[in-house]
Amino acid sequence: MSVSAYNARRRRPQSARRLRDERLVEHIRRVHAASGETYGARRVHRQLQRSGVHSARCTVERLMLEDGLESVICGQRGRTISEPSAPRPPDLVNRHFEAHRPNQL
Repeated sequence: MSVSAYNARRRRPQSARRLRDERLVEHIRRVHAASGETYGARRVHRQLQRSGVHSARCTVERLMLEDGLESVICGQRGRTISEPSAPRPPDLVNRHFEAHRPNQL
């Protein structure tokens, strides 16, 4: 990029989209914080519509992603991976996993 193009871009006022996005991000942060940071883009979008702030859901998704806002994901738990060299508990019920015929064990 040439020096003149760089300076022209630097001096150019912000676009209407950027100004609208900055105002919308403030509303998104407010709704997200009021929900205890549990709302995702769909719920934030729905709450904004109820409060009279109209925008597209994809815009809310994009701005939340850019701002680092994300919802709490329920129901997903971490997997426990046991240490391979850890001692195993003894087999107290004497389980035998060999079947001599079908449906018999």
